[in-house]
Amino acid sequence: MNPRIPLFAAALAASVALAAPFIMPAYAEMTKMVGGAPMYPSKNIIENAIHSKDHTTLVAAVKAAGLVDTLEGAGPFTVFAPTNEAFARLPAGTVETLLKPENKDKLTSILTYHVVPGRLTEAEIDAMIRDGGGKAMLKTVEGEELTFERGGGHIWVIDAKGDKAEVTIPNVMQSNGVIQVINKVLLPG
Repeated sequence: MNPRIPLFAAALAASVALAAPFIMPAYAEMTKMVGGAPMYPSKNIIENAIHSKDHTTLVAAVKAAGLVDTLEGAGPFTVFAPTNEAFARLPAGTVETLLKPENKDKLTSILTYHVVPGRLTEAEIDAMIRDGGGKAMLKTVEGEELTFERGGGHIWVIDAKGDKAEVTIPNVMQSNGVIQVINKVLLPG
């Protein structure tokens, strides 16, 4: 055996060990799977959402409302993101009607009702619920408030009409905020 091989192997191992903190491949980034796709914390809300098969309706709505640039912006935002199933539970024809150009203002109002300024994790919302004696109120970008409660091991988001959405996938971290996946479309008063 060549006496230089162990020396070369040791030098190679040392250089890899020293470089490891500086080389982080994308697949090593802490991700959550949403809609069959990894959500990368280094990407913004739109860059991640467009890959989720469970959020194609939400992405189409965001595009129709002209909110792509906003949700690609610096934020930070907390987005309570309804799934396709949540949109499908709306009365027949509702989504198609909202996506029409003449209904852009109403669509924008509904979508911005799902966004709260800041990067709020499940733990932070939980703390607000505890501090509020079992409920927390947060003002949305739309201007109205959402109510938050804890029950059955999940956070529940309650809209102005009293309808409840469950946070089904919490803390999907983004470069410009966090997505909290919910199972119902919230409607302002």
